[in-house]
Order: sequence, then structure tokens, then C-alpha cells
Amino acid sequence: MNKSELIDAVAGSADISKAEAGRVLDAMIDTITDSLKKEDPVVLVGFGTFATKHRAARTGRNPQTGAPIQIKAAKVPSFKAGKALKDAVNS
Repeated sequence: MNKSELIDAVAGSADISKAEAGRVLDAMIDTITDSLKKEDPVVLVGFGTFATKHRAARTGRNPQTGAPIQIKAAKVPSFKAGKALKDAVNS
């Protein structure tokens, strides 16, 4: 499912226009992104948790030359599914 298909599904399920559903989805994504930028987790009980994790700096290898390269530390977004979502997927 892509973003436009998700907007169509939300609009049909919530009985709202596609434009409204698109604005709601964009606002939700922006809010989660802003929260993760501040390293504040977003917990949706039963669905899952969006959080920011830290990846340490490390040495990698250039696949073409085999030369070692430094990969700098980074913050990466993560998602951990909640129990209700896992149960729904596995039923």
C-alpha cells in the first residue's frame, strides 16, 4: 500500500474527503518526525512505538576498492510493534 492508497482507505473508513485524509496523514507524519528530531518517543498503545536510536561511529570498507572508510555516528528512527498489532498480523 502506498501513500495515496492509504489516504483513500482512511477517507473511506472515516467518511471524510480525500483532501482531509491527506492533510491528517501529513500532519501525523510531521508530528512524529518533529518528535523524533527531539528524541522524544511516540507511543501509540496497541500499535507500537516510534523512537530514535543512536548508531555509533564505525569503520567500514569501500566495496569497490576494499579500502577502509570511517562511517560517522548517526541517529536513526526505529519502530517497535505493539502486542495488539503483532496479534492482528499473526491471526
